[in-house]
Amino acid sequence: MMIVITESASDDIAEGFLFYEMQEQGLGEYFESSIQADIRSLLIFAGVHEVHFNEFYRKIASRFPYAIYYSVEDATIMIHAVLDTRRDPEKLADRFS
Repeated sequence: MMIVITESASDDIAEGFLFYEMQEQGLGEYFESSIQADIRSLLIFAGVHEVHFNEFYRKIASRFPYAIYYSVEDATIMIHAVLDTRRDPEKLADRFS
């Protein structure tokens, strides 16, 4: 299996990095490495998570209040979004419509 992170998901990670880095120096790096570890874990666990928005699996990040939305297409895990779970659920739904 191969993991592909879309540009929008990459932007989500960068946004989270900046948010946490502004809270405390070094926290942004910890956020990014934690999210990347969660994404790599999908090589083992892809497809076991609950489906949301009728087409995307959702993995809850292990250390931060974020969710990783992904799909599995043939031998590829596509990361579509990495979003803060504290956001308004309607705004999350808008992202996928």
